[in-house]
Amino acid sequence: MTRRLLPLLCGVLLAATLVALPAQAAPGDQPHASYWHPDSILTWDPASDPDARFNRSRVPLRPRVSDPALKANADARAGEGRVAALAAFAPTSGNPSQGALDPNYYAFTYWQYIDTLVFWGGSAGEGLILAPNPTVIDAAHRNGVRVYGTVFFPPTAYGGQIQWVRDFVRKQGSTYPVADKLAQVARHYGFEGWFINQETAGGDAALATEVRNVISYLRGKGMQVMWYDAMTESGAISWQDALTSANDSFFQASNNMFIDFGWSGLTSSRDLARTLGRSEFDLYSGIDTEANGYNTGVNWNAVFPAGRPHVTSLGIYRPEWTWKASSGPADFRTRDSRYWVGANADPSDTTTTSSWKGLAHHVAESSPITAKPFVTGFNTGHGDFYNVGGTRVRTGGWNNLSLQDVPPTYRWIITSPGTKLTPSIDYGDAYEGGSSLRLSGTLDAANTLRLFQTRLPVAADTKLSVVVKTPEAGATRLKAALSFTDAPTTFTTLDLGSTTGTGWERKVLDLSAHAGKSIAQLALRAEGTAGPYDVRVGQLALYDGAVDVPAAPSGVSVLGTTDVSATRKSLRLAWTGSGRPHHYDVYRRDPDGTRTYLGATPNDAYFVPQLDRAGGETTTTIDVEAVSAEYGRSAPATTTVSWGGGTEANLALNRPATASGQCNANEGPAKAVNGSVSGGNSDKWCALTGAKWLEVDLGAVRSLTRFTVRHAQAGGESASWNTRAFTVQTRSSTSEPWNTAVTVRANTAAVSDHPVATGARYVRLNITTPAQNGDPAARIYEFEAWGG
Repeated sequence: MTRRLLPLLCGVLLAATLVALPAQAAPGDQPHASYWHPDSILTWDPASDPDARFNRSRVPLRPRVSDPALKANADARAGEGRVAALAAFAPTSGNPSQGALDPNYYAFTYWQYIDTLVFWGGSAGEGLILAPNPTVIDAAHRNGVRVYGTVFFPPTAYGGQIQWVRDFVRKQGSTYPVADKLAQVARHYGFEGWFINQETAGGDAALATEVRNVISYLRGKGMQVMWYDAMTESGAISWQDALTSANDSFFQASNNMFIDFGWSGLTSSRDLARTLGRSEFDLYSGIDTEANGYNTGVNWNAVFPAGRPHVTSLGIYRPEWTWKASSGPADFRTRDSRYWVGANADPSDTTTTSSWKGLAHHVAESSPITAKPFVTGFNTGHGDFYNVGGTRVRTGGWNNLSLQDVPPTYRWIITSPGTKLTPSIDYGDAYEGGSSLRLSGTLDAANTLRLFQTRLPVAADTKLSVVVKTPEAGATRLKAALSFTDAPTTFTTLDLGSTTGTGWERKVLDLSAHAGKSIAQLALRAEGTAGPYDVRVGQLALYDGAVDVPAAPSGVSVLGTTDVSATRKSLRLAWTGSGRPHHYDVYRRDPDGTRTYLGATPNDAYFVPQLDRAGGETTTTIDVEAVSAEYGRSAPATTTVSWGGGTEANLALNRPATASGQCNANEGPAKAVNGSVSGGNSDKWCALTGAKWLEVDLGAVRSLTRFTVRHAQAGGESASWNTRAFTVQTRSSTSEPWNTAVTVRANTAAVSDHPVATGARYVRLNITTPAQNGDPAARIYEFEAWGG
């Protein structure tokens, strides 16, 4: 393998070619994953970053199990070499925070074979530091996989500057400010650590020492660090392709080290790691699959020798080749299957003439299914439609890995003394999400489909629920099959009976007879001689007692909107969460009484990329529902979004305005109702008074549908000066008390839109926290009162 291939690819592709990766262009205020240079991260503050709230993962890292007795492949080994995947999901500057309306995405589903996902990116032109987006963190954590962000210092030939490395290690007293920010980012966004790749020439031994000190400092802050074999202890860039005396101090400072691609024999690296008191599996021997995928030549025997213990762990550079090289979704899934489980699409049978047998040949599967409830709809996190409870609620492509279910542990292992049925993920129908499990073919003998390795205790009230669909009413010829830890390869079956029609039907099975045991495997068994056979499974759920119904969220608000066109908006929503549900579903109410699905997130904030106006409606009601881990659904919490046009107008425009004060003579209250934000820094109302308020007389009692406030950033000033907290009050005459119509406590948006349904002559904006960063001045470019 060509030495220095990694820096070449990093420098060129991440600065240029990577922008050619498929990516959905988003409306103007689409939040994206965060990226910085070492100097710019120092000013990052989640309170003043309008995207920070949308970039948080709310899914905790799950524990995993791997029972050697249940491994799919006889050659695979459990509990030895681990796998880290370095994957780029989009360009550094182009990773949407919460998915997009495009099914063409690297929807990775083979989590059972990796232990760490490095969210790969970084370039001289965009930013050297890339934090993972929450959809990837959510999916990885749901599968028990750690996630690292990337810190990349490119070679000088590709824009690298040694000053950036010096900025990275700059010390302030006893602290390293950049490292403090890296730890703050990881804690706030909810991921485990950082992959550090220092390939910029021009350093010396003193700089190398400081880089090691920063790594140790990060670990002291609770961060995990993976180091890439490039910079040596002398400060030079010299790839060792092994653990040696030139780089072992970096290994000692880090949790793990990624060995460059040119390795051959790795026994010396293993032996040195052991001499240092470290596990050889903290070393990840790198392979580069970006250009050729499973056609890449790999000396597998050097890292995973047949029939002997693994020598080191494995680091895979750019497994998303399976997506980039594909001609479409079906081709991607075929390539991904071959990459991970081999040419036969069966992890138990990796026989092939190719040297690439699939990762399942070498590494035993791990499973995060260790606690109840466990629910799967076989949703892979992308598709061409979205179903909820078997009902189509959205038509059109989408991706959102936050909604991805834990994929089957074994894809696919089916045994039969006769003709084998064909299991598949079906993207043509679903009970929840955009896909389901399909079992089709000719049924002439019993077929057992192993699906999930688990470790789930059975209680007296434990139930197994299976949602099925058949092409016609009648016998399903399908049984749920369970094995228990006392005999993990022996299955007990429970018949699903018959269906009454051709729609989705739920079969609930009582497991109380097995109380006290622990389930080791979940499987399905088709039995009989039905000839043509075609059954879909839309959901498997294992839970105790009744299905939990979560409390509804509260305080749903529109943080800001962007008019994409006269009949289309994008919007940022936020709410107060209700415990820790699996996720929140977001809908719009349609004029005919139905609802259209807008998306979902485990977070308490969501970006809606596309809200379309229905006919001449003046407002649209938005519903947000909590969905429990058992898929019980709360009552909806609502807010409304107002549309312009028709009889709606800005009733505050050029009306008499008064205020608590003003910063300068040219920054009086009239500037906040003049209809302009483009007149420079003086085209605003500014106040430094203790109490800060702005009042507008609408001239008569008017019907009001919304208030819009255009904050500092709308006029071209810093986002850190956007108003943080405020209220809007109304009254119909000066003899009445003020009524609070709007309360905002955590705004970050440049433009905030606040639906109301009230009538008033006088409206007042009261500012309680004028900025994100403690600045004392209120800066309002426009205060708009919309209605008729």
